[in-house]
Amino acid sequence: MTASARFLEQTLASLTSALPRWSSVQELIENRLQPSHHGDMPRWRKALDALPTPDAARLELEDAFRLEAQLNNPAALRQTLMELHPWRKGPFHIGDVHIDTEWRSDWKWQRLSKHLPELAGKRVLDVGSGNGYYGWRLLGAGAASVIGVDPTLLFVMQHAAISHLAGEELSAHNLVLPLSLEDAPVGDEEFGVVMSMGVLYHRRNQQDHLQSLLQHLQPGGLLVLETLVTPDGVDLIPDGRYARMRNVWCVNGVQGLIRTIGSLGCSDVRCVDTTVTTTDEQRSTDWMHFESFEHCLDASDPSRTIEGHPAPRRAIILARKQARAKDGQLAESPETS
Repeated sequence: MTASARFLEQTLASLTSALPRWSSVQELIENRLQPSHHGDMPRWRKALDALPTPDAARLELEDAFRLEAQLNNPAALRQTLMELHPWRKGPFHIGDVHIDTEWRSDWKWQRLSKHLPELAGKRVLDVGSGNGYYGWRLLGAGAASVIGVDPTLLFVMQHAAISHLAGEELSAHNLVLPLSLEDAPVGDEEFGVVMSMGVLYHRRNQQDHLQSLLQHLQPGGLLVLETLVTPDGVDLIPDGRYARMRNVWCVNGVQGLIRTIGSLGCSDVRCVDTTVTTTDEQRSTDWMHFESFEHCLDASDPSRTIEGHPAPRRAIILARKQARAKDGQLAESPETS
């Protein structure tokens, strides 16, 4: 069996074992990963099938994604992984191969992780997961399992490559599915943590997105929201593009966003971090050689975007989902897994 076929088989087996109700999207997942579904899929699958299986590999996830492995031909591995260019989230260290991704996602993880509660035994839903980088770091922090959803097929195939190299045993606990949040079955509140990082400002109806996130979260569970925010607290609705992105519908003020989340049935809503994005954190690299963040800023005034808006800053907001008492009123609920 080829590596690409094995990835699909193992993903579906792990998913239906962990979340039996999600078997309803099995056919959708299979269809989206077929070679005929995307013009680049045959090339991506060929790259996946060409990957070696490292011998005596040891995976470190707590301080970084670092796979200590003896590789017979690091140059060939690098060339194969380059077939999955561009790499956005990371970095990944695989033997002598360093995937220097566009984003220093490890910096964002450092800002977030110090505010996370104990993750032992928690099942996490990562919406807009990209290639699954944060899923690996969540496992390293003690999470029991992570389900990532992202409709971008390249990111799913990048995750398939990293999963193959990392080995089946641990990869079964970090899945990235070719789905949007809207595809995910809604029913039982199955997750102790639900994350949406870098998604909210791309949603035309932000309240619908927040409500959908909460539908998957257990009472007492933790909502993690990371998003663009304005420096003055006033919502910004771009007329056209924002930082060269065409699908930014609203950049929120922090306090207004906190009030909105609280009105949807959450308590202990708080902003734990705001950070201005820099060209050290997001930039072009050998692994993402297209134009990057520096090209989104006004060359004469980097505090503004190329369109004249305030330059991007990002906030991390945490909240607890409240339970409903028998009378239908919101009531505090102890933290659950």
